[in-house]
Amino acid sequence: MFLPSFQLENKVAIVTGAGRGIGRAIAIGLAEAGADVALLARTESNLTSVSEEIIMLGRKAFPVVTDVTNREEVERAVHKIYEKAGCIDILVNNAGMNIRSQAIDVTDEEWSKIMDTNLKSAFMMSQEVGKIMKEQKNGGKIINISSVAGHVALRTGVVYAATKAAMIQMTKVLALEWGKYGINVNSIGPWYFKTPLTEKLLQDQQYVKDILDVTPLKRIGELQELVGPAVFLASDAGNYVTGQTLFVDGGMTIQGF
Repeated sequence: MFLPSFQLENKVAIVTGAGRGIGRAIAIGLAEAGADVALLARTESNLTSVSEEIIMLGRKAFPVVTDVTNREEVERAVHKIYEKAGCIDILVNNAGMNIRSQAIDVTDEEWSKIMDTNLKSAFMMSQEVGKIMKEQKNGGKIINISSVAGHVALRTGVVYAATKAAMIQMTKVLALEWGKYGINVNSIGPWYFKTPLTEKLLQDQQYVKDILDVTPLKRIGELQELVGPAVFLASDAGNYVTGQTLFVDGGMTIQGF
């Protein structure tokens, strides 16, 4: 047989920023593929809602209210999940935010908040989960949710772009360093998708036109279109892929401008 398994039975996944949007969609998608899923976010009500959906699929859910920018909370959450589940096979670093300031107006507070949420949290989660994956001696899959903004220049969001570019490079270095432990590290780079965070922006017809003008497929992405790539990278189907960024962008990054 040449078709590798896309199934995730008997796997335990962690998804950060799992309460809504991309994180919620990926968490539910991993559960649909067979994984039990630990859900990390700061809002308990959101985690409860996603947990209920996962349980309805016949999988286990481990909601843990966590501020992933805080080292002590990250350590506590990872330890708690490992203690409950007995293993950690998959980590999806999805927690993120943006403040759309022009570069000249960025404050020190904005810089620190975006850096901590987007980049520092992903590194700390990878570090703590990576220790466990190394000791388990059966490898693991780490998936970072980066962005096309880490690859091409956009008109605003300089700090966001810097975090996502750093995340793409971090993905490569961790893949190189941890490959000997059987740990695959990859990233997914979305363009515009319909999420609670983009809902207001996508009500602006001129803004949408500007997006579609540079998108060969001429439409905004749907959340389920990120789930397939995540399951691929988390499953045996992605076993020989590491250090890569898969842009799920309707073709946006293939062009010269």
